[in-house]
Amino acid sequence: MLGCADVPVRSVLALLCLHAEELTGAQHSPLLIPALRGTSGTKNQRRMPWGRNTGQSRLLGKMAGHTPVRDCSLTAMNVESWADSPDLPTPQQPDRLCLESFWSEVETIRSDSEPDSSRRDSRQSEDGEQEELWLQDAGLSLVTGEEEDVDKAVLLSTLTKTQAAAVQRRIDSYTCSLRKRNKTPARHVRDVFASPIAQSAVPETHNSEPDTHRNMESVTKTQRSAVSGQETQGLKMDEIFITDVAYCEQAAILLKQAKLPQNNSSQCRKDDGALPRVICPQCRLGVTRVLDLSQQDMKKVRQLALIDMTALCDLLGLEVKRHKTSKRKIPESCLFGVPLASLVESDQKIKPNTQIPLFLQTLLSFLEKKGLDSEGILRVPGSQSRIKVLQQKLENSFYSGSFSWDEVSPNDAAALLKKFIRELPAPLLTAEHLNSFSAVRDIADLKQKLHVLNLLVLLLPEPNRNTLKALLEFLSKVVLCERRNRMNLWAVSTIMAPNLFLHKAVPSKLAVDGPEKGQAERAADIMRLLIRYQDLLWTVPNFLLSQVRKLNENSSRRYQFYDKRIKHLLRKIHTDSRDKPDKNSGECRTVKIQLGDVSFSMEFRLTINSRASDLMSQFYKELHTSDNSRGLLKRNGSTTYPDCALYEVGGNIGEHCLDPETHLFDLYNTNPSGEWIIKRRWSSRGQ
Repeated sequence: MLGCADVPVRSVLALLCLHAEELTGAQHSPLLIPALRGTSGTKNQRRMPWGRNTGQSRLLGKMAGHTPVRDCSLTAMNVESWADSPDLPTPQQPDRLCLESFWSEVETIRSDSEPDSSRRDSRQSEDGEQEELWLQDAGLSLVTGEEEDVDKAVLLSTLTKTQAAAVQRRIDSYTCSLRKRNKTPARHVRDVFASPIAQSAVPETHNSEPDTHRNMESVTKTQRSAVSGQETQGLKMDEIFITDVAYCEQAAILLKQAKLPQNNSSQCRKDDGALPRVICPQCRLGVTRVLDLSQQDMKKVRQLALIDMTALCDLLGLEVKRHKTSKRKIPESCLFGVPLASLVESDQKIKPNTQIPLFLQTLLSFLEKKGLDSEGILRVPGSQSRIKVLQQKLENSFYSGSFSWDEVSPNDAAALLKKFIRELPAPLLTAEHLNSFSAVRDIADLKQKLHVLNLLVLLLPEPNRNTLKALLEFLSKVVLCERRNRMNLWAVSTIMAPNLFLHKAVPSKLAVDGPEKGQAERAADIMRLLIRYQDLLWTVPNFLLSQVRKLNENSSRRYQFYDKRIKHLLRKIHTDSRDKPDKNSGECRTVKIQLGDVSFSMEFRLTINSRASDLMSQFYKELHTSDNSRGLLKRNGSTTYPDCALYEVGGNIGEHCLDPETHLFDLYNTNPSGEWIIKRRWSSRGQ
């Protein structure tokens, strides 16, 4: 795969075969699991842990203001995943109190909803409208013209076989819907996607099935022996989360494996409610988080994520229909009931670059200071009369700075938090994707649940995604303080699930079917996964980043898509470029530094093991000893070093904030035309 130069790609197929053995009981030939010889392997290879138990002490250290000690064997994220408390038993199912609290929240939402609001605010799309909206969101709108056709061809040229099949199904469905309505478009929809341009670009660039299998064949014996060791010791098996191969392609291979004869069905793993640690083998190009990419590249990520999620849902048999919300009158208020995008836009005039509403930032900060130790936080209801008074005061005086939080109780603040989420004019998870989030509970396999959730998070609008992340970070801190507040993961999940998955703008069966235990557990289980694996879900999979790079490369050569006569030449060019050897190590790269008024450059010598963290260390050392640091001097004579990061700019990417563990030699070979620039890091929460 592009951009994963030294990842043991043969690991994927064997891991999926092992997983299929658990599902079907089928035994596979050991020839499918070749040993990985001569890799940079077991010593230097790093893995990403999600939900690791030992991560609690590091997270608590962050909360206390201490710098966490780096784990030399594992690459840590900026925000550690939630970890089970080692001293407290973790319930595997919600208890009676959790279920009662769940339905109490449902009743609260019912009482707050306006009569017939769902019928006014939301509707199912008409025949063909679903597919038309889907094609538009996927960047494949039916607008005709030579330029538009080239854009479609460029996008389609990056798709895998399973992704392209999903697109074709939507086109066929849309065509049938138009025929049923006796509407013939000015240009037939098949003509849009079957033009000579698309025909010359698409078939030759699809990842073929044998190529996918070869890319998924690389499991090391070390990884398999680690899994076997866990089984021998009686430990719960870690889940290996592969991001180098498209999620839909992984599902397709699992389905093929599941068709094998079932020798022993008793080997199928039973979901006991406990959540394992999920480990993601790290690509040598590092981990890419959502906020690491430019808005232009994230737009392409969302288009490709929608296609992959649709293909994955097709394979899993999930029929997800989107609701389309109608415009409704926005109340005359400045906080509650205001669209998230409008809130963030107005708050950015007060505090530039803020990513979530200032009111929510303030509310979450107050709850982190005063509410984490409060027993039953989020579950114990506040006083309704006080909450109404507080809401009115906040509307009138929050932005003036005259509102005092001194006399606000934690329970009332928690009630305000849930009320703020419920009264958003559209669901926090959006009306378009709320049903997709809810459908995750019908997926049996944990990794496939996480695959769909990962793609759905990428599909959320930026204000919604950032707000959801801030909320989940707070909820994970609540769970960490379970010993004092008596709120475990199930308790927090069952309380918050109705506030996210029920909304007056979108009809829900859960709100009218009555208090059934299974419904509460499934809804809370999705919330539990969002809290537990939030750091994993807020990363961009390697295969999507590789497709974005290909999309950018093809866009820069878009003139080649106009004339199919040069397709053979293109094939030869691509073949020659793949056969070129890697650039020699030892080359020097010029790195630009842009820090406000301070601007200069420095040379960095590349080696096979050079990482972004090594370059940053050289940068800070040279900055400290050179005259360039004069622009950073304070009045007292000391020097302030801003929070900087290394960015990859240009070439086959727009702008990419690099992970400190990125191997620069592999990055150079992946994007030799890109520039390396050191500048201030993008704000993660706009605070």
